[in-house]
Amino acid sequence: MVNIHPTAIVSSKAKLGENVSVGAFTIIEDDVIIADNTEIRSSVVLANGTRIGKDCRIHSGVVIATEPQDLKFKNEPTLAVIGDRTVLREYVTINRGTTASGKAVVGSDCLIMAYAHVAHDCVLGNHIIMANACQLAGHVELEDWVILGGVVKVHQFCKVGAHAMIGGDVKLAKDVAPYLLVGTIPPKVDGVNKIGLLRRGFSRDQINEIVHFYDIVLHSGLNTGDGIEKYRSECSDGVIPDYIKVGLDFINNSDRGIYR
Repeated sequence: MVNIHPTAIVSSKAKLGENVSVGAFTIIEDDVIIADNTEIRSSVVLANGTRIGKDCRIHSGVVIATEPQDLKFKNEPTLAVIGDRTVLREYVTINRGTTASGKAVVGSDCLIMAYAHVAHDCVLGNHIIMANACQLAGHVELEDWVILGGVVKVHQFCKVGAHAMIGGDVKLAKDVAPYLLVGTIPPKVDGVNKIGLLRRGFSRDQINEIVHFYDIVLHSGLNTGDGIEKYRSECSDGVIPDYIKVGLDFINNSDRGIYR
């Protein structure tokens, strides 16, 4: 059963799953798919290209899949994809993708707080928290379990690694490697997100090894490449733990450079 308020405007071409509810004055266009048990509250706009997973809560004033704020965009058919169990609070805006990737993605089990913006071609992993008024430019990537404090701004094409935490009002113009804390203005690495890692099941030995890795790579006075080689030389039999390899690969693949 679908529960649609009589003042809502819902296209007959839209596909709504079981137990979807749609609030007053909401507009749902033709090319929209909403999975089971999702709640769409009042005055929401779901434009063509919206895809929403199951058990989501979309609060009042949210706008999804409107055109990218990109002058090169020529109204090509693209998507904005929201995973399962994600909550979008009041007045969140998520633009759809451009032909560069075809979609913007917000993963499952995310909380995007009021007035945040996710631009075209962004890719957000699972368990992301974005506090109020965060602003992501185009092509930004946030890996799983990233937390952004209030009013964080992220420059286009930047990437934030898994389990990193960014303090309020920070502006990022480079990449942040996994597991790190960045809260200073201007931004720099303030340490490892130890409390977050403990909460997510990392052992104290693993956390200590992550701290040791970044002490060598970021704080020893060596450049990044030499720091990585020094860490490699210390590993018994040259074997790097998988959870460290996550950070090492991120650094090696960074196009914009990382904060130190």
